[in-house]
Amino acid sequence: MAELAPRLPLRRQVGPRLAAGLARLLVQLPPARLHRALGFLSRGTRPAAYPAVAEARRSVVSVSTRCAGLGCLQRSVATALLCRARGTWADWCTGFRTRPFGAHAWVEVDGRPVDEPGELSGFQTVLAVRAPGGGKS
Repeated sequence: MAELAPRLPLRRQVGPRLAAGLARLLVQLPPARLHRALGFLSRGTRPAAYPAVAEARRSVVSVSTRCAGLGCLQRSVATALLCRARGTWADWCTGFRTRPFGAHAWVEVDGRPVDEPGELSGFQTVLAVRAPGGGKS
């Protein structure tokens, strides 16, 4: 089911659209290369605050049908990229659970998933790009 977010004014759609478009390209990379690319992009940033990451996530969901739907990988990458454009970094994570099996990608701040509709406590984090100087590694 698609998430709903308020429609952004046209002038505020440019950044989120660019982030979603770049994320669409990046998620085509093999996981290890995506991880390295995001690690490179996170350099020189500071940890993002929860409200700013939540706003970036809503913006991405607002402008991209894929990000609003089942495109969790693209949504999480686009959110991280939009934060990066603002000089911050949200912790980007991917993981899986075994019962029932599922894979997911999300962003978090201080170990707390940002605006995820479901429960993520059963997910094992496999890949993560944490904010430089952030808390968890």
